[in-house]
Amino acid sequence: MEPAGSVVRDWQSAYLAGETPWDKGGPHPALVAWLSLNRLTGRILVPGCGSGHDVRALSRDTDSRVTGLDLAAGAKALAESFPRAGREEYLIGDFLTWYETAEPGEYDVLFEHTCFCAIEPERRLHYARSAAHSVRPGGFFLAIFYLNPSHGGDNSPPYGCSLDELEALFGEHFELVSEETGLLTFEGRENREVIHLLRRR
Repeated sequence: MEPAGSVVRDWQSAYLAGETPWDKGGPHPALVAWLSLNRLTGRILVPGCGSGHDVRALSRDTDSRVTGLDLAAGAKALAESFPRAGREEYLIGDFLTWYETAEPGEYDVLFEHTCFCAIEPERRLHYARSAAHSVRPGGFFLAIFYLNPSHGGDNSPPYGCSLDELEALFGEHFELVSEETGLLTFEGRENREVIHLLRRR
């Protein structure tokens, strides 16, 4: 049952119609900048991966196996239409129910960008459960959170969030390692995002 008042987006229809304004044609600039200074290793999961730009950025110049996960078959097909950057793969699945069936601690790293802000705020606890379930103890959760979008609204994505809410959702299972603001980003998102590196307790 979906929360009252929320608009559930038909992601597959959006991909079929080519109506994907969240797709900026490349990986998040802050991710590219972060990867130029840091290295992620092991198995990496990217929920809500869309056309896979971030997946390919994470796959490039590493032996890590990066798994992109998305609800929409159209997203998977689009992602697989790009040349491979490394050992990436794409799956169709719902991250909000991932904790119910996936192997616990299967991944060394979880990377977040645009999935969290696309789900209804009432369902974020399911995201937090899947995040904690997916990452092994000592593993990492690297996330670009959209704090205050200039578009969307109470009943449509992208949905904003506060730092206090992030701590309430993730603090039980993850400790904050670093926080960065003033990120390199896409036009219109300046000073609206934060990048968190968290470690699984």
